[in-house]
Order: sequence, then C-alpha cells, then structure tokens
Amino acid sequence: MLRTSDNRYLYRNIRNYLAGQALGSTRDEVLLRDVVKALFCKHWMEVQGLTIPSAAADVAKAYRRALLSVSRKVPDLFDPSEDFALDEQSLIFIHESILDLDLNDPTVDLIGDAYEAFMGAGIRGQEGQFFTPQNAVGLLLDLVRPEPEERVFDPACGAGGFLSATARLRVTAGVPATKAVSTIYGHDKDGYLARLAATRLAFVSLQSPNVFCADSLAWRSEDGQPLPTSPLRGNFDVVLTNPPFGSKIVAASPDVQRRFNLGHSWKYGPRPGSYTKLAALTKSVPPQVLFLELCISLVRPGGRIGIVVPESLISGRNYRHVVNYVRQAAEIRAVVGMPEALFKTSGKSGTHTKTCLLYLQRHEDDTSRSTSIFMAEAKWCGNDSRGRRTSRDELPIIAKRYATSLKGSPDRVASDHLGYYVQPQDLVEDVLAPRYYNPDIAAELEALKPTHELITVGELVANGLLTITTGNEVGASSYGSGDIPFVRTSDISNWEIKLDPKHGVSEEVYNLYASKQDVREGDILMVRDGTYLIGTCAYVTKFDTRILFQSHLYKIRVNNPDVISPFLLLASLSSVPVRRQVRAKRFTQDIIDSLGSRINELVLPLPRDLAIRRRVEAMVRRSINERVEARELARHACLELIGTTATASVDDEEALWPPSSTSGQEPSLTIVIPDSSEHASSSIE
Repeated sequence: MLRTSDNRYLYRNIRNYLAGQALGSTRDEVLLRDVVKALFCKHWMEVQGLTIPSAAADVAKAYRRALLSVSRKVPDLFDPSEDFALDEQSLIFIHESILDLDLNDPTVDLIGDAYEAFMGAGIRGQEGQFFTPQNAVGLLLDLVRPEPEERVFDPACGAGGFLSATARLRVTAGVPATKAVSTIYGHDKDGYLARLAATRLAFVSLQSPNVFCADSLAWRSEDGQPLPTSPLRGNFDVVLTNPPFGSKIVAASPDVQRRFNLGHSWKYGPRPGSYTKLAALTKSVPPQVLFLELCISLVRPGGRIGIVVPESLISGRNYRHVVNYVRQAAEIRAVVGMPEALFKTSGKSGTHTKTCLLYLQRHEDDTSRSTSIFMAEAKWCGNDSRGRRTSRDELPIIAKRYATSLKGSPDRVASDHLGYYVQPQDLVEDVLAPRYYNPDIAAELEALKPTHELITVGELVANGLLTITTGNEVGASSYGSGDIPFVRTSDISNWEIKLDPKHGVSEEVYNLYASKQDVREGDILMVRDGTYLIGTCAYVTKFDTRILFQSHLYKIRVNNPDVISPFLLLASLSSVPVRRQVRAKRFTQDIIDSLGSRINELVLPLPRDLAIRRRVEAMVRRSINERVEARELARHACLELIGTTATASVDDEEALWPPSSTSGQEPSLTIVIPDSSEHASSSIE
C-alpha cells in the first residue's frame, strides 16, 4: 500500500526562499519548474551511481550536467537546450533542502507534493479540476486493484495522481519501473496539467510516458492528429479518473454531446424502473455525466472503472436515468462516500462538494446479475474543513474492511458506516449514496423498538394525522416592502421564529399568500433546503401566525392532537435519531441540499409509555412558553422605554418590530407555563 506523505512544508520553505531571492523569476510556475528539474537531476545521479560533489562551487555544475542527460532521456519534458533559470546560490539551496529525501521510494509522490505546495491543490478549481488527495487515490486503487500487466487509462488525468500512484504501486510490488509505466496512459485537455502528469510518471521510470494533451470527450488531440491511444479505445483493462464536474461547465459541443446516450434527454418509462432516450439533447449536461458513460465505453467487457463523482450524480432525482444507465451497463462493486472536507485545501481554496468513489465493472454479456454492493461512508479523511492535516483518517480502515470482505462471505462483514453490503434489490429509486443506507442508523432505531413505537412521517400523513405543505417565494423586490415577517431558513433557530427576521413584506404581498399558506398556532416550520440547517424546527405560537414563509420550509400541521401532539412531534423531529436520518437523506439538488419528499421516510421514535409522552409534551410546552414570555418581555420593555406602541423606524428604512396592536393601547400578555405539578399563570399589564 502506498503511504500518504506530506513534504509540502519542505517545499514551501524552498518556495519562500526562492521567491525572496530570485531576480526576474518570481512566478511560482518558473520556480517550481526549477525545483522539479533539480529533483530529476538528483534522482538521475543517484540511479547512475554518481557522486554529488560536496563543494558548493561544484554542485551547480553537477546539476547542469545531469540536466543535459535527463533532457536526452525525456525530451518531451525537458529541452536539451534548457538550463536552470535560478542563480547558483538558489540551486545550492534547493540541493541542500532535498538532500535527505529518498527519491527512490516509490511509495511517496515527491513531484505531486511539490506541485501541491507551489501551486495549491486547486490550481484549476475554476474549471472544476482539483488534485485528488493521495489517500483517496490510494483507496480507489485498493478497490479496483489494477494488475501489473493491465492497461490503465485516465481520460481526464489532470495532475496525474492516479497514473503516478498506479506506477509507484507496481514498482513497490517489484515490477521494473520501465515496465510499470509502459501500460499506463493518460489524456488531459489542459496542456499544463498533461505536462504535469507526464512529469510525475517520468520521475518513476526516467522515460517519456504515454500522456497526451487531448480532449477525451471529443477524442481529439490539440493538434488534430490521431491519438496514440485510439487503438486501445474500448480495450483498456482499467480506467481510473477524477473528471471535472460542475453544472456550469460546458463539457462538449452539441456535435460531441450527440455522440453520448447520456447527452440526450430521457423520460421515465414505459416499464416501471425503466427510462427511454429521447432525440432531443439535454440543454446543459454536466461533464461528469458524459465522462461516466465514456469510462464505461473505454474498458473491455469485464473491465473495471474507478471514478470520483459528486454525490448528487448518484443520488439526485434529476440523475436517476444516469444511475439506471450505469446499472444496465455495469455491475456496481463499491461506493464510498467521502467527507465534504476531502477537496478542501485551505480556508479559501478547494471545494466542499460532497463526493463518492465509485467502482464499476462492465458487463461481459447480457446476463442479468445481482451482486452485493460494498458501501462505506467516511466521516474523516485526514484533513478538516479548512484543509489542515489531522490524524483522523478513516480511508485506510475502509480499505482494510473491503479487503477483508473479499476473503469471505459479505454477510459476515462487520456492518457499520466503515463498511457494509447493500443488495441491488434494496436500492431505493436508484439512490447510490452510501449514507442513505448507513447501518448505524438502522441499528440505533432497532435498539429503540422495545421502548418506542417507530412510525414514519409518511404513515402519519397517509393516516390523516399530519399535513405537510411548503411556502412560497415572494421575490426579492418584495423584501423590505413592509413589516410583516417573511420567514426564511436562517430565521429558524432553537424551536423559535426570530422576532426580527431579515426581511419583511407589505400588507399587499401578505394578502396574496396568507390564505394559501394558512399559518396557525401549533404548526411546525421545518427547514427543507439549505445546508447545515436542514431539519431545524420552529413552533408557531399565537404571536407568529401573521407571517409568510419561503418555499425552502415545510409547514407540518398536526390534525389530531389526541393521537400525537405538536409538542411531542417537535421533540421527536429534533431528537438525535431523527437528525441523523435527516443528514443521511438530504442530497444536493442543483446547488443546495434538500430533504425533499424524503421527509416521509423519517422514522419517528415515540415512547410507548404514555407517562413519558406526557412529560415530554409538558417540557416542550414549557420551553416554548418561557421563550415566548422572555421574547415578549424584551419587546414590551423596549416599547415602554420610548413610551409608545407605534412602530419606530431606523433610518426610515426598517422597523424595529411589527406593531402589536391597532387600538393604540398595549395589549395584556398572559403566558401559561405548566410545570410538573401545576399550571402557573403570569400576566404582563
């Protein structure tokens, strides 16, 4: 197994020194190229058994002689007339800095570390391209397991992480470096990245690799010449790739898009669970969709594919036809969910896009199959949400769990979020996101069965006990037009609706939607769309009914409080088991996460003991009443301070709060607060 290294600190020190000392060559690309040249030269001298001079005056000369030899060996990367751009003192500093590096250790990607340190892991982030972290590369290799003789291809090789790791893994296993690299191929349409990938491979074998600047979707080289990889198209043994992804990226021209089945629109039917391709092209097809089909077409029957995909591609309702297409063409061997921090490289760089590692095997014939699918959901990946390295990395554990599962029956594998099997017939609506099937959640609910009644929200709706609706979008032009609260997801917190929401609307706008939304005391607002707020709830009190709420919120109404009260429902929706279900069932829809209709799948744990139910209801009621009382006390104190009940204004733009009375007199506020023994009443006159 390759080990994850981190020489970036060393390379950053080199970069900082060079940036401060170099004259006329301060661009990172120029500085980095000289560092890479130095690495190649030192590697060449060690392989040739040459002694590196100890005298400072002779070091630069030795490196320049080595560079000439290296350029003859790999002329595609270094021109024979090329020299170091840096002065001798800077070259000596580089030499002294890399002196202790073991350049012959195939388990460490020294060139990859250098590029990440100088250029950042998201050097083409605006185009949806990011360095694939080495531990994720290693895990996908552990899943797919390319053999030494197999032809491995990456159609969107980017910086060459998969290609370099495959070569180094082979060398680690004892395969000669030249042979290890000879059956590895790569394309990338970005010339800079293609050269980067070629450099990483060449460092392993000190020979020119099979990496070309080409558009794999169009299957066209940058100069219009036939691609050297064309004879192998459809006959690769393994494809490993992390293609660019993003809904706004234009991946192909209409002519190219037309060549792909998934470039067309699809409709559901005519048979249940089937889809039919239409003649019309999809107006905007993300690159990951086309690359997924391309990868399947590139391998021979029985060939294997390891690909990084956004989780939305294998879970979103808009992509169900894509998953259906994949299942018709290949066996799904494994799906591993990655933490959102995987591609986050710093506080500002990288992306929080939730991704999955997908391992497929192309069908050898048309015979139907039913292969168990290995799944896992990693919570930690070796770095946090700001890109800082941490010791918490579950990817090696998942790799070991998968290797163990191959040695025996899948049903004997320990079943938790780090590894479990799902049967194809148990997939729900072609959702492949591993967290949707997390056995930890099922085990938690199973443990509650003796003491709790487990019932889904959908069952309560079907039995007429609950009604669920959503709000409306009034349009940004209506914001600030009046004082009536327009409640948004950020206005929901701790079971409360904020007293002063960000936006208010006019009476006219309110009247357009009020009867349709029909907000009543006892309703529960729950965040449906967004990010971390999904599942957050608020109780609508009698002071909150004069509001409008946006479409990203559910309104849940209890129709029969004698069976389940809104207070008990609120506690259940906010409980740990339900919150974990919400996290497992929210998927990216376009650019935000959504729980969608999967709210009906939530299993609510309701205590069988009626006394416990009553105590919970009383505690929730008391919590809400006390918060309302505190809120109203604060509001009345501010009104009392200025001696008016009229609406005050700030800069003649926004109100401090909506008027509470139209009679000109302050209303009496009575809050009923039940406790464990009696009902107490407090009154504010």
